Amino acid sequence: MKPSVLFILFTVMIDAMGIGLIVPVMPELILEVRGGDIGTAALWGGVLSTVFAAMQFLFGPLLGALSDRYGRRPVLLISLVVLVADYLVMAVAGTIWLLLMGRIVGGITAATQSTANAYMADISAPEDKAAHFGLIGAAFGLGFVFGPVVGGLLAEYGTRAPFYAAAALAGVNAIFGYLVLKETVDDRIRRPFSWSRANPLGLFRHLARLPGLGPLLWVYFLYQVAFTVYPAVWAYYTAERFDWSPGMIGFSLFLFGISLAAIQGGAIRPILRLLGERGAVVYGHLADIAVFVIIGFVWSGTALLILTPLAALPAVITPALQGIMSKSVGDDAQGELQGALTSVAALAMVISPLVMTASFSAAIGPSSPVYLPGAPFFLSAVLMAAALIVFLRAGRRFAFT
Repeated sequence: MKPSVLFILFTVMIDAMGIGLIVPVMPELILEVRGGDIGTAALWGGVLSTVFAAMQFLFGPLLGALSDRYGRRPVLLISLVVLVADYLVMAVAGTIWLLLMGRIVGGITAATQSTANAYMADISAPEDKAAHFGLIGAAFGLGFVFGPVVGGLLAEYGTRAPFYAAAALAGVNAIFGYLVLKETVDDRIRRPFSWSRANPLGLFRHLARLPGLGPLLWVYFLYQVAFTVYPAVWAYYTAERFDWSPGMIGFSLFLFGISLAAIQGGAIRPILRLLGERGAVVYGHLADIAVFVIIGFVWSGTALLILTPLAALPAVITPALQGIMSKSVGDDAQGELQGALTSVAALAMVISPLVMTASFSAAIGPSSPVYLPGAPFFLSAVLMAAALIVFLRAGRRFAFT
């Protein structure tokens, strides 16, 4: 594997690990700098998470557009350097407002996943794009798995230790990128910067006018909202339904993350050869609908644990969709497209936790006519079915393959 590709994968993995590294210490850290009780800490934790996702939504298109104009290399390297400084500031933060500022800056720098995806699109032949996007998904999955584990271990050395570790990881990767990353944007694909397309609303309007792309953005959005049911309610659902301990919840997420990385990093290639990109998207949606319904009805914690790795099988949807959309725009608009997808995913992360936790709370509350803790997963199944209908209708109209 080329060193530049390794750098891209490390960047995405470190972005995911950087989030997970600090999760175990955030409740204690918020209590340390803000005071109050655990309920207050949870409230502020929600604010910090929402602000982080909101910054990704707002700045994904901007960084994507900047990378189309000035190149992938400077955007990625500068973002990593800023990320190092951000983690160091959070490591010494003594007030909740400084932590909030840190999450704002962190959300902006994390929006560089759009640039990483654009770099991968630049170096990939059309038929290889979906598989290469799968590698990025696998890297994110590994970061998602190992971040909380390492963060929990480092927490033994104090609430600030994970931040120093995250800064060190980002700094080493920035040096590695400086040495190996070659620029892929040349005068052939360079495009002028436009503020009208460097913001989410303007960019969505522009992309929606391209043949077939508007419906696919809706499919991507509905999928992201449905898929976010896992981080949004998994811990609450398994604790309520099966009385799982935090250790068991963490182990199940570990299984899910490893399985996700295996599917997107390896199994996606034979699936794409067998089904094609369009077939992979259809298969993924049908499989997800089945998985969500089964999880909603599952009868025991053991059965759910056995099912957990199988829940990653539909993970071919994201790279297959990205491959289809990447081939729908010009080489000079890859950063712009990936910026839009970053914003769509971030918007889903803002909306979905609110919707999923509200449906969970309502379905187990005393006023609910039926005790149904699996309600969020049934809702996700409905959203997946809606996304599949939109995708099939778009396919008939525009005949993409």
